[in-house]
Amino acid sequence: MPKRILIGTVVSDKTDKTVTVLVERKVKHPLYGKIIRRSKRYHAHDEDNAFRSGDRVRIEETKPISKTKSWKVLDRLQASKGTAVEANLDVEAAVSN
Repeated sequence: MPKRILIGTVVSDKTDKTVTVLVERKVKHPLYGKIIRRSKRYHAHDEDNAFRSGDRVRIEETKPISKTKSWKVLDRLQASKGTAVEANLDVEAAVSN
């Protein structure tokens, strides 16, 4: 049986070697027909603690790693908006003068 692969956003990276990934899907309401969002959080294995909160990642189903963890992070699709950016202080000082 093929392994499921989901795409979601990392919402927590506080635990060691684990990230919490929020996966959203859109479904049609059975009675009213309106498209609504449903979400679920998965605990995924992150061996190197490489992924940060806000990253868009792909996760793959695996055999159970712990009581709540049976997914692992495959790769990063998009980095979070809070990534480190080098500031060029010399240019900023020249502009303010």
